[in-house]
Amino acid sequence: MNMHTARATFGVDSLKSILGISVLAIRWDDAVALLTRLIAERRFTKVSFLNAHNANVAYTEPVFAEALDDFLILPDGVGVDLAAKLLYGTWFPDNLNGTDFIPAFLQASARPLTVGLLGATQANAEAASKKLATLALQHRFVVIHDGYFSPAEEPAIVDRIARLRPDVLLVAMGVPRQELWIARHIDARHCTLPIAVGALLDFLSGAVPRAPLWMRRLRLEWLFRLWIEPGRLWRRYVVGNPVFLWRVIGQKFLRRPAPARSGRGAGSGAGH
Repeated sequence: MNMHTARATFGVDSLKSILGISVLAIRWDDAVALLTRLIAERRFTKVSFLNAHNANVAYTEPVFAEALDDFLILPDGVGVDLAAKLLYGTWFPDNLNGTDFIPAFLQASARPLTVGLLGATQANAEAASKKLATLALQHRFVVIHDGYFSPAEEPAIVDRIARLRPDVLLVAMGVPRQELWIARHIDARHCTLPIAVGALLDFLSGAVPRAPLWMRRLRLEWLFRLWIEPGRLWRRYVVGNPVFLWRVIGQKFLRRPAPARSGRGAGSGAGH
């Protein structure tokens, strides 16, 4: 299932175009049920999440934006929520940020699954695997490889994934590498749900701390992350967030959702 299939399944109103990227507006429980059904039916579906940073990258990198056309995209964070409110007058039904949603989805999946982990450092991937195994005892978690491999190593990694053929493959390599890697190397022969999960394995391992619950509830986790890693993240948040909102305002009033891409149907409000 990609976003074109999602439109047919859930209706046009279920999709909100944010800078030309179609995002599924769906409640938390319905998203869990959807992914569970896709696995049960063995319907190969690439999954990713759109936040303000990803949207900025897609805005300026056409290859990444085009790859996302073939992903099921879920909303992540307050930035895209504000964008939905500005563009459509309604918020997304739920914030489906991968850091919280993916563990909850795995916990909710009663049927035993095989889950592959690819990315992060070896130590963090192993620690994340152990953490997930305590959260969802019913599943089998297998670390495929860390995320620091050369192109020469890719065939062996892809072959290992194909031999394992996990139900779910969590790919944690950062944006846009993880989505592009999935798009170029993974198909129905390898797994059912390849999911681009960003820093999830680092969070699960405990190597990167989560914001306190009160900050998460106030939608301020980005501020906590900026405080923890200012050198790495200041450009993403201090510069990127205002740029993202300015581009969203441009989409609303200038009707140009994604000028970096040709043939995107600018001004259609649907992007596809």
